[in-house]
Amino acid sequence: MLLPYWEKTAAFAQAHGIRKIAFEMHPGFCVYNPETMLRIREAIGDTLGANLDPSHLFWQGIDPVAAIRALGNAIYFFHAKDTALDRYNVARTGVLDTKHFSDVKNRAWVFRTVGYGHDLQTWKNIISALRVAGYEGPVSIEHEDGLMSGEEGLTKAIRFLQQVMMFETPGDMYWA
Repeated sequence: MLLPYWEKTAAFAQAHGIRKIAFEMHPGFCVYNPETMLRIREAIGDTLGANLDPSHLFWQGIDPVAAIRALGNAIYFFHAKDTALDRYNVARTGVLDTKHFSDVKNRAWVFRTVGYGHDLQTWKNIISALRVAGYEGPVSIEHEDGLMSGEEGLTKAIRFLQQVMMFETPGDMYWA
């Protein structure tokens, strides 16, 4: 059922001038990691690609840099969102935790603003891998951090990404 649906949908999209459909690889979805993304893309064609959101990869234990290298030009969009893992809760309940997002104390993982789950070097490696892969699209800040307001999360994400995305020349930043 999955492949016939996407064959028809991709053909419909192309017939209407839509060249790219991006899957957000998320556990519980038909496309949840680089392998499933590449498998459906191979079966249907390059109309289908990835909306790469490292936060979904982190909590599955997938290295976003390895995912970027595997996906290459199949990356159509990028979300700048982080995940923090609570090692104690992961050891107790695993990474497929479905407790309500407001139950931060007992969840194995929570979505965080960039820089609040992984450090500056991790994010520099991610952005560098995107550049090496030829990705030239936007770096879209997605906010789902239950520990800070949208305004606070956006402000902190911008400050953090300014450090990550600086070129060698001061003040010359890459903003897609």
